[in-house]
Amino acid sequence: MDYLAIKWLHIISATFMFGTGFGTAFYMFFVNRSGNVQAIAVVTRWVARADWWFTTPSVIVQPLSGLWMMHLAGYPLESTWIRWSLALYALAGACWLPVVWLQLRMRDMAQDAARDGHALPARFWRFEKIWTVLGFPAFSSLLVVYWLMVHKPA
Repeated sequence: MDYLAIKWLHIISATFMFGTGFGTAFYMFFVNRSGNVQAIAVVTRWVARADWWFTTPSVIVQPLSGLWMMHLAGYPLESTWIRWSLALYALAGACWLPVVWLQLRMRDMAQDAARDGHALPARFWRFEKIWTVLGFPAFSSLLVVYWLMVHKPA
């Protein structure tokens, strides 16, 4: 594969990763504020699926395609912008992994509450607060990584 094909794959996977992550976070954040258990059950189910179908493959493709492009372009791993990109990507991942776990637990709690006609348990709302807090460093880190990818500062 040539450099431009890998670059295209890298950009598309970055778009899927950030776009799906931001979009699903938007819908989950606001549906949770509605308090509508049925709606929360539906949205959390689709958020979990979107993360599995779109975000997870993109999370895998990003470092592989990035490292491949680095190799082809001759960028040294010691470049400051590459080191920062990798560190911030790792930070985003360190936030995202618990978020995925929380989403799956929240999905299950919402499904149970909707099926049984009960309110969401207090544990759901504790998880929701943690889920929300973890989103800020994850998305902020990825925005900086985007900037670093585009500008490649010396």
